[in-house]
Amino acid sequence: MADTDTRLLMLIDDEPAQSRLITALASREGWRTIVARDAETAIAQLGTRQGMALSAIILDQWVPGDDACELIAELKSRRPALPILMLTSSTSPLLAVEAMRAGATDYLVKPVAPDRLMQALRAATTREAPRDELAPLTEKLIANADFESMIGAAPKFRKALAVAAKAARGHAPVLIEGESGTGKEMLIRAMHAASPRAKMPLRIVNIGGFPANSIESVLFGHEKGAFAGAFDRQIGALQHCDGATLAIDEIDRLPVSVQERLLESLRKNGVRPIGARHSFRVDVRVLAASNMPLRELVDAGLFLPELHEALAPVTVELPPLRERTGDISPLSRFFLARIGEQPGLRELGITDGALSLLAAYDWPGNVRQLQAVLFRAAVFCDGDALTSEDFPQLLDILGTDQSTGLSTSRHEDAGVMLYTADGNLRPLEEIEADVIRLAIGLYRGRMTEVARRLGIGRSTLYRKLSELGIDNAA
Repeated sequence: MADTDTRLLMLIDDEPAQSRLITALASREGWRTIVARDAETAIAQLGTRQGMALSAIILDQWVPGDDACELIAELKSRRPALPILMLTSSTSPLLAVEAMRAGATDYLVKPVAPDRLMQALRAATTREAPRDELAPLTEKLIANADFESMIGAAPKFRKALAVAAKAARGHAPVLIEGESGTGKEMLIRAMHAASPRAKMPLRIVNIGGFPANSIESVLFGHEKGAFAGAFDRQIGALQHCDGATLAIDEIDRLPVSVQERLLESLRKNGVRPIGARHSFRVDVRVLAASNMPLRELVDAGLFLPELHEALAPVTVELPPLRERTGDISPLSRFFLARIGEQPGLRELGITDGALSLLAAYDWPGNVRQLQAVLFRAAVFCDGDALTSEDFPQLLDILGTDQSTGLSTSRHEDAGVMLYTADGNLRPLEEIEADVIRLAIGLYRGRMTEVARRLGIGRSTLYRKLSELGIDNAA
């Protein structure tokens, strides 16, 4: 890889506005960009002095059209080690499979957020494992938006689901906190499906997906002529969701000036578009999601304490995947089953060695990153089951010794722990409780199946739940 200060990117794109945007974004992190307007120019560039210094290629599928995969294969045959990212407006899993098999390193769906684009470039040119690039595809793998689809037996995770399930039945705002990729949007959809407003629309507004100067208009709307460029009247998300549910994702990125307006709307149950003389009364349930604890932003003076209080009569805290690595095995099997249903793919198993490798990784991108990594591995797998060799980037990061067993710092999270920290056996009651929790997560709360797999009757299972203090409300 070239030095960070001299990284050279080739962009194959014939759209000037998009070329300027990507060039500007890449320059922020030390990339210099050369633009090829067509496939012939791109191939010719590879043989030049500049072409030999390339660190990555971004290809807009629109340029070669149906021949995009052929162009990727041609570029890859000439420069096998060069990362190639394909940019497309299609969300077809089949196209993703074909592009990646042709040699694409990543598959980015337009419009691509700036941070996601830069993360993709960083992952392609370092040893970092892929994170969010395949999110638009992998998030489609879970068709059901309900609590049954939320897999996991870790105590913190089950507690979060229990709190969310109870809060879903009300009308008050709910704040969901958790790192990026922990499943906040999926939980929002599950809560909406279980709420009294389930038959009404759910609208999700991601604050991070809009320029700071347009967020106020997105939420509150504006009148024609309210500001330069306001050529038409626009109804904001709050007014659109009258009688329904509005989810505000990444609310931790909400500008303070807009925080004040949102607080006023929540207090008065009304919304006043920019440039309007009067407010409109609305009945909106707000579900907010934050990638970091809002209390920390309040303490730092970056978030209004009154708004935090208004948004968080109930707070749900989703734990990161590194704190629930015992859930990696059931999550992986579930995702692989869904991946196998996609066009061009088939259902695969996964070996214990591969699961040990997955459990040893920190997963900074959490469950979403796990999905993307499994999808990528499934695309290239020739066997009937994924092995540790199907995750070369993780092997590179963690070392080959991780393929035969869990890291010593993580083995206690990857299943049922038999020993205490001082080497003595744990009490049988605690081990039994862990086995039952693991089974509940593995079989997604289907208690008849849990009882059958454990070899006990349903009545016995429920008695043990009561005796051991296990909450299966979610």
